[in-house]
Amino acid sequence: MSDPTAYDSRFALTPVDGSALTETGIMLMGLDADRLLAGLGLAALTEDPAQVLLAVDRARHGVAAVPDFDGLLAHGLDTWRRARPALAAADPTRPGTPTPLRPAWERALRLALTAGPEAPGPATAAHLATCWLRREETDRFAARPPAPTGT
Repeated sequence: MSDPTAYDSRFALTPVDGSALTETGIMLMGLDADRLLAGLGLAALTEDPAQVLLAVDRARHGVAAVPDFDGLLAHGLDTWRRARPALAAADPTRPGTPTPLRPAWERALRLALTAGPEAPGPATAAHLATCWLRREETDRFAARPPAPTGT
């Protein structure tokens, strides 16, 4: 910054009345695309009551209850590909429009909660909102050919 007395928003503190979910969203914004999409995969699985029931039953019987990273990533990619058209139809704005991060994330969260045919749970909506704000990067990652298993 050239003016040492100018306000530097990079170091702005969180409002005391800010939503905890918004702050979680801000942290999600820092994840790499693969981790963000794997998180979306886990969120979508755990908010499905049938999947939770199966995971608990598997855990009870000593079977791994959660897919590995590649499985979570595949499920996240599938969830993103199914949700993206509804998000795009509900929000035709172009990515990259300058706006403060927290209000942009809160708007994207509202969009994620209402754009699709089914209302997602809070974890899925938080990950979808972040994917939507970073849709150019998310789309590039989703368009890549699948990596060989075990990498």
